[in-house]
Amino acid sequence: MAALSMTWSCSPLTSSKFRRVNRYPGMAFASVKSTEGLGNLPKVVLTSPHGSEAELYLFGACLTSWKVDSKDLLFVRPDAVFNGQKPISGGIPHCFPQFGPGPIQQHGFGRNMNWSLVSSENVEGNPIVTVELKDGPYSRAMWDYSFHALYKITLDKKTLSTEFTVTNTDNEPFSFTTALHTYFRASVTGASVSGLKGCKTLNKVPDPTNPVEGKEERDVVTFPGFVDCVYLDAPNELQLDNGLGDKISIKNTNWSDAVLWNPHLTMEQSYKDFVCVENAKIGKVQLEPEQSWTAVQHLTVA
Repeated sequence: MAALSMTWSCSPLTSSKFRRVNRYPGMAFASVKSTEGLGNLPKVVLTSPHGSEAELYLFGACLTSWKVDSKDLLFVRPDAVFNGQKPISGGIPHCFPQFGPGPIQQHGFGRNMNWSLVSSENVEGNPIVTVELKDGPYSRAMWDYSFHALYKITLDKKTLSTEFTVTNTDNEPFSFTTALHTYFRASVTGASVSGLKGCKTLNKVPDPTNPVEGKEERDVVTFPGFVDCVYLDAPNELQLDNGLGDKISIKNTNWSDAVLWNPHLTMEQSYKDFVCVENAKIGKVQLEPEQSWTAVQHLTVA
């Protein structure tokens, strides 16, 4: 049979919808559709020809859903607000240009701003969207630099991939820290992460402002209570058992560190239903004018 030929007819990026044309009716095809989500916030829905699906809110460029075989592997907290005023609590929020506390607001401003849709495409049957963020009055009030951030999302049968690129468009050098604050749906009592043995740790549980240095000695790390720990120079692949029957590979390029977090009783409403396994860059990335930095993440369910 001839190869699947698919034409994507995309109206201008300011339009509310992407149209799709399948030249082989009855066969599955990839699609990207722009629509309204909760709170009437703009949302992009990616659907692979295999039936997997991902949802991306342009506010904060936050991925709020990743479904494989109709099962959502990400978690959005029940207290999440979709009003464009506060970051979306759950899914995969951005921490940029600051991870954690510091001179600007907690976790930076990337998750508090509206990103813009740049393009959609189909590569080997996989839907791909790219969004961007540029400096503006809101960001410059906190961090007075010109920058350009691109975030590309690719959806395959069992893999959700992201590529995050930051370019210095200023006349002065700048530095930043960043992370993808990924919330995985989980049973916290059965969830575990492997691959971290031997890493240097910064345990923030005793005192968040003065982490305790240590070394991970466990082959398998669990979530027995409140967990907030940074793993420096983490390997480029971790394995998450979400305690719900799913094994998820978390691969990365250039995300040098990892963070495990679960709020336990400080978030009694939902802590039992998720764990955070975050790819991060805890040490500062220094960029000269016109320089760029890129980091890639691949989430794959077995």
